[in-house]
Parts: sequence; structure tokens; C-alpha cells
Amino acid sequence: MKTSVITVPLYRAAHGRTGDKGNRSNISVIAWHPDLYPVLLAQLTEAAVARHFAHRLPSRVQRFELPLLHAMNFVLDDVLDGGVNDALNLDTHGKALSYWLLDLPVEIPASLAPLLAGPATADF
Repeated sequence: MKTSVITVPLYRAAHGRTGDKGNRSNISVIAWHPDLYPVLLAQLTEAAVARHFAHRLPSRVQRFELPLLHAMNFVLDDVLDGGVNDALNLDTHGKALSYWLLDLPVEIPASLAPLLAGPATADF
């Protein structure tokens, strides 16, 4: 028997924070509920995040798992156009990058739908 899943943007299952250091951005993803963490861990791989940020040309993406916090931290190298002092873009700190990651579609078992944040959608 196949488990039914729904596809939602990541922000329905997690929230995020972003920091920067030079040309490196780190993005934390924190599950809204502990039961969502293993589902997110399976889908938010280094490769998946690198694909999602391919337009920013990261030279490396690393994932650090924080299971006691139901979180993970991604470090993306060379995505800030040189960093705060060198970049000509409007978001030199990369604060908007967490929002870009939180828009990534993820598949959630329908049984976990009550744990999602935000308004219900037609996907339910």
C-alpha cells in the first residue's frame, strides 16, 4: 500500500534563518514539529540544495545535522557575489536566500499534514 503524500513549499514544514561571512552563506532550516524532521532530512540533501541554488553557482554546499533541535544548517560557498563589501546586488548579506530555500517543494506524508504551518491548500 502506497502512502499518500502532499507537495508543499518547505516553509509549511519548517522555518529558517540566514547568516553570512564573506562570500559564504549559511541557512538554518528548523522543522515546525519533530515528526517532520526525518522527512525533511531525507529530501533536503546537499545535492538538492545545490540544485535549488544552481543559479547562484555555489562552489560547495555542506549540510550539518542538528537532530536535538530538529534542524539542519547548510553552508553555501561563493553565493554572495563576493560578500558585503564587494557585491553590487541589493541583498549583499544574503538574507533573502533562506526565503528562496523555504520555497523549495517538499513531499510530506498526508498523515503529517496537521503538523504543517500556514493555511490549508488545494493540495490537501
